[in-house]
Amino acid sequence: MARSDSSPSSRRTSALAPRRTKLSAHHRSGLTESAEDYLECISNLIQRNGFASVSDVADTLDLIRPSVSLMIKRLADGGYLKREPYRGFVLTPKGQTIAEAIQHRHALLTELFVQIGLDPDQFQNDIEGLEHHLSDAALPHFQKLIRHLKKHPLA
Repeated sequence: MARSDSSPSSRRTSALAPRRTKLSAHHRSGLTESAEDYLECISNLIQRNGFASVSDVADTLDLIRPSVSLMIKRLADGGYLKREPYRGFVLTPKGQTIAEAIQHRHALLTELFVQIGLDPDQFQNDIEGLEHHLSDAALPHFQKLIRHLKKHPLA
């Protein structure tokens, strides 16, 4: 007699299944949310300082340097950034494209929060989380909503 999917052993197997890595919006780039956060951070650091280093990224993201070093290696191996001797690293065009997309989503959500009367500084964690889950198809609709709210404020 065959077991059904709801048998105790099949439930145990699924409960012990390995945890999946959380990917960003619709697996847009195949990157994790964490990797996208790194690329956004690195882009911001490069814009501000002209370069980024492991120490700068660790300080900005409040992480330990060994963890940052591992992610930097993964991003470099994936072609998202390039290490430059004695200068840290810079984003490749592929990495910059991802970073700009996340920065655009961040700015869009910040403006939306302002338009609905929320202080973006108080809701930074919400913005940081949501920016990874907006699909490209949703962006124009959010932009349209923001334009409408600018013309017709809520309060």
